[in-house]
This record gives sequence, C-alpha cells and structure tokens, in this order.
Amino acid sequence: MAKVKTKTNALRERILKNTTLTETAMLADSIVFQKKDMVPTVVPMVNVALSGRFDGGMLPGAVMIAGPSKHFKTAFGLLLVSAFLEKYPEGIILFYDSEFGTPESYFKTFNINPDNVIHCPVTTVEDMTHDMVVQLNGLSRGEHVMIMIDSVGNLASNKELEDAEKGKDTVDMTRAKRIKALFRMIVPKLNLKAIPLIAINHTYKTLEMFSKDVTGGGTGPIYGANDIWVVGRQQDKEKGEDLKGFDFIINIEKSRTIKEKSKIPISVSFEEGIKRWSGLVDLAIEAGILDNSTKGSYTWDNAKFKLSDIENNTEFWTKVLSNTNLIEFIEKKYLLPEGGIIIEDKEVEVA
Repeated sequence: MAKVKTKTNALRERILKNTTLTETAMLADSIVFQKKDMVPTVVPMVNVALSGRFDGGMLPGAVMIAGPSKHFKTAFGLLLVSAFLEKYPEGIILFYDSEFGTPESYFKTFNINPDNVIHCPVTTVEDMTHDMVVQLNGLSRGEHVMIMIDSVGNLASNKELEDAEKGKDTVDMTRAKRIKALFRMIVPKLNLKAIPLIAINHTYKTLEMFSKDVTGGGTGPIYGANDIWVVGRQQDKEKGEDLKGFDFIINIEKSRTIKEKSKIPISVSFEEGIKRWSGLVDLAIEAGILDNSTKGSYTWDNAKFKLSDIENNTEFWTKVLSNTNLIEFIEKKYLLPEGGIIIEDKEVEVA
C-alpha cells in the first residue's frame, strides 16, 4: 500500500526544496548530529575528561585548556595531537604559535612526526583570525586536520601594538572583542567540517575575598568552546623526599558531555611522563573495589599490593577492568545522564 503524502509532508518537502543553505536536512539526517568521530588517547581519565567515557576521547569542536604557567597545558594539548595522528597518520596539524616555547623536541617527545605539523607563527589576534578563516574555508568535511593554538592568552591586538608604537599606555578595550569575534567565526566551521581545535589559555585570579581562576581573553572562548579545562597542580613527593613529579587536576568548567565542576586527577612523573592509569586507585577505592583499610597496602581479589606496585601497572589494571564494574562506576560518576529534562509529577497520597 502506497504511503499517503500528508499536508505536513508536502510542507516539509517544499521547505527543504526552497532552502538556500547547503547543509539543510531533516534533523535525523543532519551532518551536525550524525555520529561524531572520536579520537581516543592512551590515558583513560583524559578520555573521561573529554567525553565522559573510559574509551571515548576528543570530539570535533573547540577544547580550551587553561591554567597558570607551568601547569602542563601545552603537554595536554600535544597529548591530544599525538592521539589524533595515531588515528590518522596522514593527518595535518595547524599549529598557531604565539609563545614560541614549544620546539620540535617537544613534539618528538610525544611521538609526533614534525612532517605532519605546519607551524604558523602569529603575533596578533587579527592575523590569526584572517589566516584561520581562510584555511577553514579551504577545507572539506572528512579531511583530517586538527588545529592547536598556543596560546590565546598571549596574543596582542593590532590596537595594542599601535598604542605601544605611539607610546600610549591606555588599556586596549578591543582585544576581548577581537577574540570573541574569532571564536564566533570559527566555531560553526569547526563543527560543520568536523575539525577539532585545542586552544591553550592563561588564567588569572579574581579580586574577591575567595578568589577563583578565570580564563583570559573575555567571553569568546568561554561561549565558543565545547569543553573548558582549568588545570590545577599539586606536588608529588613523599615526606623528606625530592620532588618526583606533579599531580594535576583537570577541573571541568564547561562540558557538553560530563558533569561540570568534575575533577579529573592526572599524575605526571619526571622519569616516566604521564601515568597512563592516573586516578584509578582513588576511584577503585571509592567504588569499593580496592580496600586500603590496612595502612600502606591495597587489597584486591584477596591479594595485597603496595601503591608503587599497582599505580602504573598495565597488567594489574587490565585484570581489574575486565573483572569488575569500575568502568561502569566511573562513567556513571562523570557522564551526563541521557533522557528528558522535565521531571514528571509523582502522585502522592495525601492523608
């Protein structure tokens, strides 16, 4: 039996026929909401910070990584670049560099082939905006390109430079507007063309009684980014011992996939680099999988371990993850729940 063409269907087809926008489609067929390509990293808790999923990863769109100096921001960005090129060995990285503090050796540390990286030195917001818009206009969906900016916070505006040349010391009120315009122009293109962007940024302290970290560059990056990380840091050392590394905390200030204000612990050793299984010890204790009631030891499956034996032990965590509900526990803790946002009334019997 032939399907009856209703008035609603006819109206829909007429609207689709008359559109002047190339990407217009039914919601179910829209390229914007199709299953998005996800780029996993080798560090599960970084995947959680990006997507809420243990085996998830980086999605198209903008991720801002912010924090004070020496807080591993660029290294987190290079970790994501490395993951992108691991998935797409033929991919190209557009590296917009305003700080000039990331030499080729840093890329090689993360096993990034310099032949895949195009270095774009920039000094002003306007220069970067122009070049980035031209580059994005020349790309098509499906071409494997990733963009990294290091950093948004270090870019001057043309007006700032002109004022300096003239000896003026007035505050530049245009810079934040220029950065906002940059993100307003590029974010739609990033999402339509499925291109990930990592923007490194600075933070500063507010002057309130209880100060908090605020990202630089005005509201543009805040509105435009899918995800905003503010990175904190603690020293990693035992009492009386030398500094061994740092315990970083990724504070989720904004996310479309995980609960905001979540805190993701990532440990970095001077000798070993990023610890792949960062954060899992504390989460396994919280989930009731690891028992640390005995001082100095951890018990799982009737066996006792020292922290140094399990903290970065791939064999141990492979067994734990395969034989427990730890992944389910982690995703339930961090992932935004799916479903409706309207709470239905419950019938309550009134005495």
